[in-house]
Amino acid sequence: MGGETGVNGSETWFLDALAETGLLRPAAALALFLLFLLLRKILTRFLFGLVKKIASRTKTVIELSFFLALEPPLKSFLPVLGLYLALNIWPPPPPWPLYLTVLFRVLMVVFIAWALYNLAESRPFKAIGKGIGLDPLLAEFLTKAVRAIIVALAVIMIVQQLGYDINGFIAGLGLGGLAVALAAKDALANIFAGIVIIADKPFSVGDWIQTPEVEGTVEQVSFRSTRIRTFAQALVTVPNAVLANEAVTNWSRMGKRRVSFHLKVALTTPRKKLERSLGRIRQMLQEEPAVHPEAILAHLEEFGESSLEIRIYFFTRTTVYAEYLAAREKINLQIIEILEEEDVALALPAHSIHLDPPLQH
Repeated sequence: MGGETGVNGSETWFLDALAETGLLRPAAALALFLLFLLLRKILTRFLFGLVKKIASRTKTVIELSFFLALEPPLKSFLPVLGLYLALNIWPPPPPWPLYLTVLFRVLMVVFIAWALYNLAESRPFKAIGKGIGLDPLLAEFLTKAVRAIIVALAVIMIVQQLGYDINGFIAGLGLGGLAVALAAKDALANIFAGIVIIADKPFSVGDWIQTPEVEGTVEQVSFRSTRIRTFAQALVTVPNAVLANEAVTNWSRMGKRRVSFHLKVALTTPRKKLERSLGRIRQMLQEEPAVHPEAILAHLEEFGESSLEIRIYFFTRTTVYAEYLAAREKINLQIIEILEEEDVALALPAHSIHLDPPLQH
């Protein structure tokens, strides 16, 4: 008991000595600041180190990236918080405490904005965008927009903390923004149309599209314009506002490609030969692997001026243009073979001229 009393007495004597010399508050302030520095080191080395190890080994633990996004601002915030609390224990002479309070509030806004700025591009938000099928380009644009809003709000709050009245400034920005919007309405229209195109996805890079103005392959889709490479290898840049207001045919998204034409045979073709030819053509189309079985038509449609017109209508399974042409060539050659075997001649444009006998004088 005596030993414990002696230790407590020595501690009390030490504190009394510090109080008498005026070093108690500075010592307490320094100890508190060192404590926060130690806490920062512990968080950096152990907590965040452990989180990084787990995140590197487990790709599915998305929540850990929240902590990783908060690491830089939190590491900088802890020493500032320790210094602010230490200065509250050992305050400087007036008016410095008031200035320090304002500075601490400003730094608080900076650290919170810093953390939100990092979170806007963290792994969970990217995973959410990917999960709902958000286009990567649109996700990047939204990330930048959110970050810009965070920075703008942080600046406004900092200015308010410094004691400035920003109501007039905001009103001025509103009038200035209206003037800018009127001057740049075409550019804004293209940007909003680009967002609609990217979100709705009527076409993607690599698609073959056709509009009333241009036809070709899409090479790039940005927020202002879309670049299309024509089949003549010319690069056409079309404003998104124009594309958003035009009918766009996306040939790359066809499920099958249509074939429709008239086959003209001679008017003198016997009925039985024509019936056998039509039956064999329909059978050939039904058995051809390149032809889609949904709609196959081969019928005598009408009598022309110099021919019997057979309507051929079907779809190819492939939509690739080169394969489509190869399929049409193969089918056309088989049709010619059937007509040759049935001795059915193709019609040639012809006109019959009848001359009246000469007048007798």
